[in-house]
Amino acid sequence: MGKTPSLEARPAAGARLGMKEARSLWDLDLLTLGREADLVRRRLNPENRVTYVVDRNINYTNTCISGCRFCAYYREPGSTEGFILDKRELAQKLDELKDHGGSGVLLQGGLNPDLPFAYYEDLVRQIKDSGLGVHGFSPPEIAFMSQRFELPIKEVIARLIDAGLSSIPGGGAEILADRVRGQISPRKCDSARWLEVMAAAHESGLKTSATMMFGHLETRAERLEHLFKIRDLQDRTRGFISFIPWTFQPGSTALGGEPLGAVEYLRTLAVSRLVLDNVPHLQVSWVTQGPKIAQVALKFGADDFGSTMLEENVVAATGVGFRLTREEIEALVQQAGYEPRVRDHRYQLL
Repeated sequence: MGKTPSLEARPAAGARLGMKEARSLWDLDLLTLGREADLVRRRLNPENRVTYVVDRNINYTNTCISGCRFCAYYREPGSTEGFILDKRELAQKLDELKDHGGSGVLLQGGLNPDLPFAYYEDLVRQIKDSGLGVHGFSPPEIAFMSQRFELPIKEVIARLIDAGLSSIPGGGAEILADRVRGQISPRKCDSARWLEVMAAAHESGLKTSATMMFGHLETRAERLEHLFKIRDLQDRTRGFISFIPWTFQPGSTALGGEPLGAVEYLRTLAVSRLVLDNVPHLQVSWVTQGPKIAQVALKFGADDFGSTMLEENVVAATGVGFRLTREEIEALVQQAGYEPRVRDHRYQLL
């Protein structure tokens, strides 16, 4: 009989980890964990390349009733600092993005009770008509539209697809553990509803990303709960194309606290790659970690450098202000020993 692979070698060999084994990953030393995650990355993505997308994150409104304690960007309805993006402003942003060679828009906003459904459709249609892809509306936004306009989730998604929606970002997941969600975002949809929206999107033919914001009130066990919920849904739908774990940034937020360090970020990134054996791509978070840690993250299971982020407002509102040009991203990827390749939001190489 052959020798049973060690715990750390099993994912690299293609064996699936159970929850008990996944908990043991936290006990591995950091470099061992990173090495095993890199082996899984190379099994899933054997090409020696790192992809990225040229886009901008357009927020159509900062007015939001969710009141998330981790967010420094939102404003309550009626605030003089609230805004709603109009067609002229959107056109200017789209023209600038096209001038930079962009392929699409990451479109997200607050849960604004004053917007009609036609506003969302018009937004998508204007972006699509400009020749850009629309990676838009996180599950809490879609769940909010469903409740606000008394429409089934599948109908909301179908109408947005008709307007030109091409994929859905994985925002608003935070931690898919309702103990934590009840404390940090009690007015946002619960974990079951987030997963329901994603399942409906996948069944409608859309590819989506998934995210995890960690380093606040959650435990490591709850991070694993999050990862296994993503993996279980992916087993059913095969609709998740990427996973993006990023660390909570406490500056100017009601939640406060201290930012999580790079070591715990890299450890969680590697655990994510080892658990999520059915999600093709893992993305670094240079927006929160900075360019140098992002380079290191490419050896901890990640194969994607994310976005050029021509515009990013939510993390910036916490006081974290990393910015990278397309040329800088390509240089960082090459310095780390990989070939940089441009993709769109559905991970099609351009």
